[in-house]
Amino acid sequence: METAATHYDVIIIGTGAGGGTLAHRLAPTGKKILVLERGDFLPREKANWSALEVYQKERYHTDEHWYDDRGKEFRPQTGYWVGGNTKVYGAALLRLRERDFEKVIHKGGISPEWPLKYSDFEPYYTQAEALYDVHGERGTDPTEPPCNKPYPYPPVSHEPDMQAIANDIRELGYYPFHLPLGLKLNEGDRTKSPCIRCDTFDGYPCLVGAKADSDHNAIRPTRESYSNFTLITNAKVLRLHTSQSGREVTKVETEIAGERHWFTSDIVVVACGSINSAILLLRSANDKHPNGLANSSDQVGRHFMKHMATALVSMHLEVNQANFQKTIAVNDFYWGEPDFPYPMGMVQNTGNVLADMLPAEAPPLMAPFVKLIPHYERHLIAERSVGWWLQTEDLPDPNNRVRVVGDKIHLDYTPNNTEASDRLIHRWTSVLKSLNRSAQHVIPFSMYPRAHMPVQAVAHQCGTCRFGTNPKTSVLDLNCRTHDVGNLYVVDGSFFPSNSGVNPTLTIMANALRVGEHLAERLK
Repeated sequence: METAATHYDVIIIGTGAGGGTLAHRLAPTGKKILVLERGDFLPREKANWSALEVYQKERYHTDEHWYDDRGKEFRPQTGYWVGGNTKVYGAALLRLRERDFEKVIHKGGISPEWPLKYSDFEPYYTQAEALYDVHGERGTDPTEPPCNKPYPYPPVSHEPDMQAIANDIRELGYYPFHLPLGLKLNEGDRTKSPCIRCDTFDGYPCLVGAKADSDHNAIRPTRESYSNFTLITNAKVLRLHTSQSGREVTKVETEIAGERHWFTSDIVVVACGSINSAILLLRSANDKHPNGLANSSDQVGRHFMKHMATALVSMHLEVNQANFQKTIAVNDFYWGEPDFPYPMGMVQNTGNVLADMLPAEAPPLMAPFVKLIPHYERHLIAERSVGWWLQTEDLPDPNNRVRVVGDKIHLDYTPNNTEASDRLIHRWTSVLKSLNRSAQHVIPFSMYPRAHMPVQAVAHQCGTCRFGTNPKTSVLDLNCRTHDVGNLYVVDGSFFPSNSGVNPTLTIMANALRVGEHLAERLK
């Protein structure tokens, strides 16, 4: 069955870091806004905090299957919920470094210059930090860009065992700092704190609604406060249709409960995440856009990036009593070191390593053996572990891309800049071995298991619809409007020309606020 078209001033497709933030920004304009989300509200259930359900059974990931560049099928680690992937993100919210917006020479190639600079984003970073309850401390990160205001909330404190590790790192001459985190935490009065500093934060949905995700910080407050805002869940957008000229989107074709619904709007914003935004544009090909909507440049889907990321676990002889371990970050190697003058990347804690995470997170060759270890013994290993997340910038490559072949989604991705990534792993491993407490606490034989993130790990996705001033080499203009279609915008991580070495989420949020300001003026 099909329904007649309903008209809105703005349609936003997606509720994640980009779409949710943009909806929050535009609602006060009073314009009629429709937000379409292909998923539902993530259920509030005990399984939210189950490592078995979240990590081993992948309860909150899609059941879709995509294909890699060899045609091998895989299940992507992405979720379709109100709030998008922010529902299960680690909420590490960092600004790109000022130099990240310039041309940077890497060991593995070149990170291109952005058409806008850090100063263009700085006020929106400040707004995004306020909107997403960021806790942090200025002046302690040696690579920190200039900031006009302090963080809205004080840093998340290190528990004693994590403080001891931070102290040891500092004694070696490095500069550990409090990882900026978005969460609803009141350490001054814990009776007023939604966050309880649980051990299931990083990668888990928050059962108590204390994680500063797009659902709780943007969508729900907007839905409750503005009658001009409409959210439809379980609404999968199938195609965007254009006028005969191809210069504007005229209809948004959507499937809801097995029926086709059509919506029209003066402005359409695609905010599905860099992979699914590219997929939607490619699937919307027509006579005027034979290679995909807004793809006269042949750049839609290209230059996909997701970081060279490695999970590394240091195991100690004594129990780590810290209940909330995701608090330390180190950027001393962000731009390299004296004998390696190339960017290496960032180090930060993961959330707690739990027994039921080990089979899922162990390296592929080790995982079958870890599963054979009794649960109690895995618990003994986990409680003596500290998780570290190492990420190195992967460089934009036109052959790393999203493709649609028939009904199948292909994600072609070959890692690059691997020498810098390997260098960071080796360097951080040597730091862990050199800590003052290492002789007492590190398991002998240098047992540092590590797992490189495979192609299905797409948490830090960006690229695919880069912005720029040249329509021949970019998909979007500087306001993230497509060059080819006058009323079509893309507002998520797709617009990144390069990746940087820090988590992309805060930049996605800041850009959504920046584009929202532009759209608010246009809507006048």
